[in-house]
Amino acid sequence: MTIRVLLVDDQPLLRTGFRLILEAEPDVTVVGEAGDGAAAAEQARALLPDVVLMDIRMPGVDGIEATRRILRDAASAAHTPRVLVLTTFDLDEYIIEALRAGASGFLLKDVPPDDLVQAIRVVAAGDAIVAPSVTRRLLDRFAHRLPAAGPRPTPPPLERLTEREREVLRLIARGMSNAEIAAELVVSETTVKTHVGNVLTKLGLRDRVQAVVLAYETGLVTPGALS
Repeated sequence: MTIRVLLVDDQPLLRTGFRLILEAEPDVTVVGEAGDGAAAAEQARALLPDVVLMDIRMPGVDGIEATRRILRDAASAAHTPRVLVLTTFDLDEYIIEALRAGASGFLLKDVPPDDLVQAIRVVAAGDAIVAPSVTRRLLDRFAHRLPAAGPRPTPPPLERLTEREREVLRLIARGMSNAEIAAELVVSETTVKTHVGNVLTKLGLRDRVQAVVLAYETGLVTPGALS
C-alpha cells in the first residue's frame, strides 16, 4: 500500500526537501503541498491523504487550527488522515494544543531522513510517535506542576491501571517503542501491545501521544526520568 502524504509548511524550500526525501521511498507518495493551515484543510478534503506532515507556526491559520479543521472534517467522512506535527528544537509553545487537537505525534524539523520516513509509516499504520528529545523538553515544561519527591498517592486516573500497566505507561512517556519496552521489561512484544491497549482503553485515550501527555500531567513521569 502506498502512503499518501500532504506536506504543510510555509517555507517552500523545506517542502521541497521533504518531498525529495519521501518520494525516494517506494511506498510513499506526496499528493500535495500547502503553505498555510487554511490551504491544508482544503487540500486534505480534496486529496484524502493518509498522513499530513504539519508545521505549527504559519501565517494566517496555524498548524493547530488546521489540525482541528482536518480532523473535524474527517469526523463526518469515511477517510481520516493522521496528522504528524513538526516542531523546532526549542519546543513550540503550542505543541500541547496541537496534540490535544488530535495530532498523532510530533518530530523535530531536523529529524534524520530515515527517521522521518519511519515515523510516517508508523503513523499511517495507526500508531503514534513522540520524538524522545522533544519528550525531554515536554517533561521540563510540566516539571513545575509535578509533586515533590517522596511517597504520594496514585493520581485518580491511574488507579484503574495495574502496576505493570503503570510501568508500561512510564516507558511510553519516555518515547520508547513497543519493541524497546519489551526488551526493558523482558517480555514479548505481543504482551506489550496488550498492556498498551489496556492502558489506552482504561484511561479513555486515543493513542500513545495522549498517554504521554497524561503521564506528565498526573506526575507519573518525574524530572530526570528520561535521562
